[in-house]
Amino acid sequence: MKKTLSLLLGGAILLGTLTGCGSDTPVSSAEKEPEIIREHTQFDDYVSNTVIATGNNTIVKEAEKITYRAYFLLEEYGSAEYCFYFSNTVDSTWDKGKKSYGSMPGGNYEILSASISDGGTKVDETAPVTNTTAVTFGGQTGKSVAPGEAFWSDPVDFTIEEGHYLVWEWTVTGTTIPAIVMSGMTNCFYSNGGGFIYCNEAPLPALIGCNRDVKGKVAFLGDSITQGCETTNFAYEFWVAEIAKQIQDDYAVWNLGLGYARASDAAKKSNWLERAKAYETVVVAFGTNDIYSGAYGGDGPDTSAEAEASIRTIVTELKNAGCNVILFNSPPYGFVDDREVQRTGLNALLPTTAEETGCAFFDMAALLADPSDASVPLYGGHPNDEGCQIIADKFLETYGTMFASETAE
Repeated sequence: MKKTLSLLLGGAILLGTLTGCGSDTPVSSAEKEPEIIREHTQFDDYVSNTVIATGNNTIVKEAEKITYRAYFLLEEYGSAEYCFYFSNTVDSTWDKGKKSYGSMPGGNYEILSASISDGGTKVDETAPVTNTTAVTFGGQTGKSVAPGEAFWSDPVDFTIEEGHYLVWEWTVTGTTIPAIVMSGMTNCFYSNGGGFIYCNEAPLPALIGCNRDVKGKVAFLGDSITQGCETTNFAYEFWVAEIAKQIQDDYAVWNLGLGYARASDAAKKSNWLERAKAYETVVVAFGTNDIYSGAYGGDGPDTSAEAEASIRTIVTELKNAGCNVILFNSPPYGFVDDREVQRTGLNALLPTTAEETGCAFFDMAALLADPSDASVPLYGGHPNDEGCQIIADKFLETYGTMFASETAE
């Protein structure tokens, strides 16, 4: 993916003089709080190498020797060492939570085999892949996975040509296997012994990790608007991808957006939020599903105060872990009832949340709303390609002093 900006971020960078979109007041966390020494982890050795989200917001109820295959375009190509991270916990609630909900542990399942391959420049599940390389676990070709377990694969050296798809493939057997609804983000297929059949739900590694040199890492934690739903299918036109296209190869972007996610899911402080803490800078973008559906197990849509409390918990946890945080507000979704009152109320609260927790604030709602009616989304409740480009451009314009030292040709 083409990059055009060179970045300054490093492991101990502070927000310094960041300002929020439409805000004239800088956030100076360097003046307010001492530097937190971040512990080196495997997430520092192996950083995200794709902007496609691969977390868990649903489950595969039962699989009997089912093979799943997924195609990913990469951030950096060539020869590198890869390592894959897995979480046997559902990160966020899907729909009303009847099938799966945030922090729900997965079941017992078996990894029978796993591999990565070069899928060429065009997705074709009927065509053979090349350079297939086994992915192992503790030196074994398979692994028994326990409920709630989190684990890494063994490192594996792999070479893939520029513009080719990395193909992840594994065969699993078991029940209640955490998975993601891809919603047109990437091409996924399954096979029960015959040919591959397209599927919209697939269990995948939580991180496509690559041992590449980076100056900084940014994670985007949010819902389907962050994941990129309802942008052009398989085209990488969502706003996180657009931001990634404009920053240098030495900067890792990890998309932690999940369809139907609520802030109340991440506020449970389970594996999803813990993964976000591994990155120096985290964009937090919730609100729509909190206002629309409410917390899992609750009595309906959250109030603005309830949604703000969940978001404040997330931001506080990230700040306490030493992360720089950029807080987005809730964009218009076309609500016509009390939900719009609550969304408006939430957005009125969030600038204060940002100020009190020492993070930057970004007014995404103002970019996407009809100027004559703030409840009306100009680019769809899930921003389309055009809306996502507007978000990305304004984000980079607003935080250019943080991210860019020079513009590359």
